[in-house]
Amino acid sequence: MRPKIVVIGSSNTDMIIKLSHIPKPGETVMGGEFAIVQGGKGANQAIASARAGGDVVFISCVGDDPFGRKAIEELGSEGIETSSIKVKKGIPSGIAMINVAETGENSISVAPGANSYLLPEDILNAEDVIKLADMILIQLEIPIETVAQAIKVAKKYNVPVILNPAPACKLSDDILANIAIITPNETEAVVIAGPDANNFEISELAACLSKKVSGTVIITLGKDGAYYYQNKAGERVAGYKVNVVDTTAAGDTFNGYLAVSLARGNSLEDSINMANKAASLSVMRLGAQPSIPYFDEVVIKANAKRY
Repeated sequence: MRPKIVVIGSSNTDMIIKLSHIPKPGETVMGGEFAIVQGGKGANQAIASARAGGDVVFISCVGDDPFGRKAIEELGSEGIETSSIKVKKGIPSGIAMINVAETGENSISVAPGANSYLLPEDILNAEDVIKLADMILIQLEIPIETVAQAIKVAKKYNVPVILNPAPACKLSDDILANIAIITPNETEAVVIAGPDANNFEISELAACLSKKVSGTVIITLGKDGAYYYQNKAGERVAGYKVNVVDTTAAGDTFNGYLAVSLARGNSLEDSINMANKAASLSVMRLGAQPSIPYFDEVVIKANAKRY
């Protein structure tokens, strides 16, 4: 079965420099590798969902420039439906500048460009697409009003929403009360839970966040896997031991695979385990979309060593 996944979010072109370490303020670091690849949290998650086996529609906004045209071309080559991508004339497509250290850690600067022009009215125009989805996947690199509108339309048709709250920001009670699953990392979870959560253990943080969210909380933990909390009980699902090259798009890979697995009817724990496998493969490669594994690769990962 190919579940229908509608991903709503950003599309960027990533310009990557691989360095010995992330530059400090005022420091110049001479680097080695340079690459230009497609990225953006929304586009990454659309690619991950497609490679996981989903039938994917991507709702986004790009500029009428070579970067935007390339983004649509690459998404289409993955079998993703791109007719709901708005092309904004006179506005540049989103750009991300990414420094990647030898440890695999990264620092990212983003000029959102056309991503800021994905508006609530564009969601209403795509209502017929959203109502047929098995799952909606959305992030926060687009205007928050657009996120709220997407969640409102999904609720109207009883379509479950996975919200990946990145980059972190405070969210309204109305948004948090109408999502099925929220998938922050630890830093994002603290921002949403509030300053009192700064020193919480992961189990306490998840329980605190669950008081704001009507559905399930999944906190991603990098190499340590993920911790989920639902029905007043929590559990950690272990990660996988790999050699880290670049952590860019690991979270996006996790979310795309999670959405497809859940939409197929798999259990929450099995879906998180599948998402952990996929994310662990992605960090072994440089770049965002080039690093996202295909389903067959993830299945082979079943015998890998876990933490």
